[in-house]
Amino acid sequence: MERKDSPGAYDVATIMGSLYGDGIIACRGAFDAHWVAQLKEDIETLFAEARARPGGALERGPQRYYVEVHPERVRGFVDLASHPWVVAVCCAVLGPDYKIVEAGFDIPFPGAMHQPWHRDFASPPETLKGRRLNSLAFNITTVDVTEEIGPFEIAPGTQWDDLGDGDPMFPPKENYPRYEARAQRKLPQVGDISARSALAIHRGTANRSTQSRPVFVLGVDAPDARNAEKHDLQVTQAYWDALPETVRAHLRCRIVPELETIEQAHTIEGLKMGLEG
Repeated sequence: MERKDSPGAYDVATIMGSLYGDGIIACRGAFDAHWVAQLKEDIETLFAEARARPGGALERGPQRYYVEVHPERVRGFVDLASHPWVVAVCCAVLGPDYKIVEAGFDIPFPGAMHQPWHRDFASPPETLKGRRLNSLAFNITTVDVTEEIGPFEIAPGTQWDDLGDGDPMFPPKENYPRYEARAQRKLPQVGDISARSALAIHRGTANRSTQSRPVFVLGVDAPDARNAEKHDLQVTQAYWDALPETVRAHLRCRIVPELETIEQAHTIEGLKMGLEG
């Protein structure tokens, strides 16, 4: 789906069909190369800071890390949060009162292994029983993704899977053939944005290249979702006051005198051990 100038220019049926069907949709060429290069610079700075403090970077597998960040430390945050396609997708799937609850980035470095198939959190009753999506994850790559650099892999349609009485996030290995038969590897290019249900079964694949693959993550909830409890989005009063109302109306965060260290709560213990392959 190519970029357009207003949220109303995007087809709601196409958005809903993609996210309720495959569980993922993309907007090609949403940002120019300069904007993405600036985002990559910010991620690299923030990662260096995170690695320098205990608990600053969460392990999501060997040579793979996740870091939550303060929106005002990312120069393009407002551009992303107010992008017409992002707004259109949020309104279509989550309703007009959607809330931005997470900002962070994921980096698989050279040597990162396959992750186990998983979803990012347990499926809520609204999805498992009510068949309604109440959260989305937006991903923005900062490099052109190739097969060697450890692309994201998703099993389309599995956001509706009931994992039964076992682990609510990690399906049993006897289910792997089902996911591998459905698997699609995504190869986004610089400037692309994707939106997905974090409940669709997915994994990061092995990075066999010599470069890292930083990806920015924006987490968004419907009004009844509770993923904000896993995060600590915070902004200073000056930043809050300077935000456009179109962003401020959807940002669920603490307003603080000075930015505080984020105590990351969204740990996923099952990802710390990667898989060969």
